Amino acid sequence: MEIEFSESIVKCETDSKIVDFPDNIKSHYCDLCGKSFTCTYALTTHKRIHTGEKPYHCDICGKSFREAGSLTRHKRIHTEDKAHRCNICGKLFSRANSLATHKHIHMEEKPYNCDVCGKSFCQNWSLTKHKSIHTGEKPYHCDICGKSFTQKWSLATHKSIHSGEKPYQCDVCGKSFSQKWSLTTHKSIHTGEKPYHCDICGKCFSQNAHMTTHKLIHSEEKPYRCDICDKSFSQSIHLTKHIRIHTGEKPYHCDVCDKSFSGKCDLNRHKRTHTGEKPYPCDICGKSFSQNGHLITHHRVHTGEKPYHCDVCGKSFSDGSAYSQHKLIHTGKKLYHCHICGKSYSRGYRLTTHKCIRTQ
Repeated sequence: MEIEFSESIVKCETDSKIVDFPDNIKSHYCDLCGKSFTCTYALTTHKRIHTGEKPYHCDICGKSFREAGSLTRHKRIHTEDKAHRCNICGKLFSRANSLATHKHIHMEEKPYNCDVCGKSFCQNWSLTKHKSIHTGEKPYHCDICGKSFTQKWSLATHKSIHSGEKPYQCDVCGKSFSQKWSLTTHKSIHTGEKPYHCDICGKCFSQNAHMTTHKLIHSEEKPYRCDICDKSFSQSIHLTKHIRIHTGEKPYHCDVCDKSFSGKCDLNRHKRTHTGEKPYPCDICGKSFSQNGHLITHHRVHTGEKPYHCDVCGKSFSDGSAYSQHKLIHTGKKLYHCHICGKSYSRGYRLTTHKCIRTQ
């Protein structure tokens, strides 16, 4: 059998006849999720998402991949020089298209638009990820616990919880990470590099994701809504963590004291109570903190920055929690309830004081 490929027609020649059919017909279906593909190769590659099969192995570091192309791109990390330099911040890249994508950060160009809500993105994959908010599609499934994810890298990150594998090690302090991006983020602690700038207040960040999260302070956009209590969040990870309040799920376990947590970051913070680690130093006074959030809040003591503004009375705050507590004055909400007498309070410490009086 001979197969010829043209721009729009695929010709399949057998001993008996020639069959012409358009190359955009998706006649190959996945029997697990129903997704369709134009050729057997694409279907075979897709099925590895469900099976977890990764037949292509890097002979240098041992990392495995589902596709040969992914392995080829990965090998450039070991073999290629990063010849493409950003003329704005100096960052180096091994591929020209990676540099082009990176430059969108500086130009703030966002050519990819969501046709549902109109939100724009500087990278196509960011748009694809965003669209899953509207569709609710989660095609990537963990074969260990069955949890589903919208992105394959989210699944890979999740699987490290089960395996405990941390192949990426910091060459400065020796700390290990399960994901390469986690190591990259960590290294900024040592280098102090902060190439991402907020165009509203001028604040600098080591990671683009941190800047994006920070900008939500200014916009107050909260597109992720809990379908149980209707509470909204600025990030999907915050919604996921919040839902565990309703379900009681605590999948992250401390291997020292067996205490469990609903979020991985909560576990990491807790572990520092055992180690005493304070990896976040203030570059002005040298004081160190166990959490990056505490360092950010502390830094405002030096800068006088108060980014949280009350839209009712105009009062400003340096700390997000103080701002949230202040807003209760205007709304009259009392979120803290005594389960003994039913009395309610707007602040947690007042409920604690009340409980102490009752127990005396």
